[in-house]
Order: sequence, then structure tokens, then C-alpha cells
Amino acid sequence: MIVKFVPGGEASRRKPARRDKPEMTLDRALSRAGAASRTEAARLIAAGRVRVDGRVVRDAQAWVAPARQRIALDGRPLRRPQPLYLALHKPAGVITSHGDPAGRRTIYDLIGERASWYFPVGRLDLDTRGLLLVTNDSVFADRVASPTGKVEKTYRVVVKPPLDDAALERLRAGLDIGRGERSGPARARRAGAAVEITIREGKNRQVRRMIEALGHEVVDLLRIRVGKLRLGDLAEGRSRSFRPGDVI
Repeated sequence: MIVKFVPGGEASRRKPARRDKPEMTLDRALSRAGAASRTEAARLIAAGRVRVDGRVVRDAQAWVAPARQRIALDGRPLRRPQPLYLALHKPAGVITSHGDPAGRRTIYDLIGERASWYFPVGRLDLDTRGLLLVTNDSVFADRVASPTGKVEKTYRVVVKPPLDDAALERLRAGLDIGRGERSGPARARRAGAAVEITIREGKNRQVRRMIEALGHEVVDLLRIRVGKLRLGDLAEGRSRSFRPGDVI
């Protein structure tokens, strides 16, 4: 999509039709480049300090394509940061947002301020532990998170009471998980005292809702794999680098 300009120098706010194109809002483009947080970027844009292809754009929600357009802040072009890919073992009680009004710990407290412009690929809820991918590569993130990509995620779940064979078959067939949604067929098998569940979707709190739909309680939920990448022996709260080919 070519961003069109209307009189007054404002960019089009029409959302791109395709999700696989590397397009984003202007405030996000600045934050992804490490120039500012999205809140600060919005202020810079409103102040007329940002130009796209030589034109001042004051709309933080204007859609742009950083790979194809010249975006400059105070006359200096944004430079694409070096790609970074981190696998983090997220502990329970840590949220995936950047900053929290309630003062809870976030993944950025674990990976450091150097990563303040990076973002998680999908989310793990507050009480879920395990493998979380963090990157500044939006194209890679879209490939992993998009339902059309069908990248598998495997979880190890401790359930109370334990699931019987009939419950495992219901997981394998797919089931109603509430809110008008249905989980697709999953792979499910016993793994000692736990159950390993593999899905290709990313519905909100999906695995928890699948277990609750069976009338059982999740005692512990750990994501152990995303695509080809496994959590392995990565210690809780620690991170390590990976390459996109390690996942997809």
C-alpha cells in the first residue's frame, strides 16, 4: 500500500487490507526504531517534528511503510535497529505489557531497558510460565502469531482433577470454550503428572479455557515450545538469543 497524503499534509488513516505487509502506524514506527515510546512519539508527531517522504505528518495513527518510505525525526532519518530475537522464560506473576499502572513486574524488568522498544510475539497471561519470544522484527512476529501461519505451541499443564481418556479425546476433537468460540483440534497426551497440549491457534487464554470447559482446574501452565524452538533448560527469568530459522 502506498500511503496517500491529503491536503494539509496528513497521511491516510485507512488500515492496510493485508496483515502480512510490513506496515504500521506512525507512532509505532518511531517506537520500533527506538526513537521514543509510543506515548512520546505521539507528542513528537503532533508537534510537527516528524516527516514522511518530506511531508510533515501530525497524525500518530497514520499508516506508513518504514521499509519503503523515508521517515525523519527533526530532519534525521529513522534507522532500522539491528534485529533482535530473544527467547525468555517468563515466570508466573510477570506481565507482558510495557509498564503497568498497578506496579506489577513486566518482561522488560527481566530483559532490561535496552529492550524497551522490543515487543512480545503474542502473550502469556499473568499466571502462565514458559517460553515467550521477544523481537523487534514485526514481519517475523506476524508470521509466528498469525493464525494462517499455523505455528504450533506446546504447553505442559497440571490439571485438577487429572484428565481421563474421554477428556483427552474432547481436546483432540476441539470443543466449545465459551464467548462464542471453539478451539480447533489439539494434540493431547499425558506426560507424567501433567498433560501436554499442542495447539495452532492463539485465542485469549485458550489452554486455560479449554481445561475449564472440561470442568477441571489448571494448577500450573507452562509453555515449552513455539514452532521448532523449545524452552529446554532455560532458567526462569532468563533469556537467550535465537534465529528466526530456529522457530519457523
